[in-house]
Amino acid sequence: MKKTLMALGALLISASTLAATPWQSISQPINGKPQAIGAFANGCIIGAQPLPLDATDYQVMRQDQRRYFGHPDLIMFIQRLSTQVHNLQLGEVLIGDMGMAAGGRFSSGHASHQSGLDVDIWLQLPKTRWTSAMLLKPQPLDLVAADGKNVVARHWQPEIDSLIKLAAKDDDVTRIFVNPAIKKQLCADAGADRDWLRKVRPWFGHRAHMHVRLRCPAGSLECEDQPAPPPGDGCGAELQSWFAPPKPGTGAPVKRTPPPLPPACQALLDKHLL
Repeated sequence: MKKTLMALGALLISASTLAATPWQSISQPINGKPQAIGAFANGCIIGAQPLPLDATDYQVMRQDQRRYFGHPDLIMFIQRLSTQVHNLQLGEVLIGDMGMAAGGRFSSGHASHQSGLDVDIWLQLPKTRWTSAMLLKPQPLDLVAADGKNVVARHWQPEIDSLIKLAAKDDDVTRIFVNPAIKKQLCADAGADRDWLRKVRPWFGHRAHMHVRLRCPAGSLECEDQPAPPPGDGCGAELQSWFAPPKPGTGAPVKRTPPPLPPACQALLDKHLL
């Protein structure tokens, strides 16, 4: 029995190792002038910075996973947003995944977050700071009803509206991904001030957090920006299409082989994994 358990353990370790990507072997940022390289879902970063973990205006979850690195512009955005939220007394900002020390592909959890310009921010604003144990194993609050068409009324708070709106109005932000039901609620609550809604894009999942993405920084010449979102607030037919029954033959996105790395990222790997 003991040998069987040891063999099973070895298999699990082997499977975990096989699932890892080479980027996880780089534990410290690559020295150099900060450069976001490549695309959000196929890139890397030189000169990343860690988000300060001991802060008064936000808390960083799952610090043991070391996914709290990003371009300096991302660090400043998080600090700027958190200060606004703190000054408005909306609650405590909870920071989820950013990127790894050199960016690059995760073994699980994200297709993007690779060039140091993405951050997940949870859509709950506790009024008191979480303990270390709570931050280590945080419990997400699912804001979306089981049918996927609306938010859960008892969980939705005006402060969440304000948090997303503050982030969307930041000049460095180009997109915020949320669940379609959350976008629907934002559209209903927005009133006459609607320009910021253009940046808020419906996407699969994202039931408990928003995924904020910044524009390519000035000076990052190899960074690939996305096209601008379509004109308008995105609250009409485009949003309603997310709630239509799936057409025959459609389903979950098919997993594809990752594209080749940008040459600068491949060179970075070749140099730092020798």
